[in-house]
Amino acid sequence: MRFQIELEFVQCLGNPNYLNYLAQRGYFKEKNFINYIEYLQYWKRPEYAKYLKYPMCLHFLELLQYEHFRRELSRSECSKFIDDQMLLHWQHYSRKRTRLLQQTSNQSQDNAKQ
Repeated sequence: MRFQIELEFVQCLGNPNYLNYLAQRGYFKEKNFINYIEYLQYWKRPEYAKYLKYPMCLHFLELLQYEHFRRELSRSECSKFIDDQMLLHWQHYSRKRTRLLQQTSNQSQDNAKQ
């Protein structure tokens, strides 16, 4: 049960709006909560990371170790900027991935013809 709860929570950290919610309610000012975020670093290990659907959450888990980042998250503009950047990244990644798959397909077809 604990594994599932921590898995879900760590993945929620990949949502900038949720991070903004936590920051605005003062969670990032509580020592116990900061210690909990530090404890969750074990999710970076491959034997745990393989269960994550949203690996971007690991990046935010790392950034939450820095007080300046935690403080900035209380500003809605910051979470909006992060959200926008994530969408741009995914769009670029999708297009690039499609091109690479198409190139690979074309190469394998060319090799089959030879």
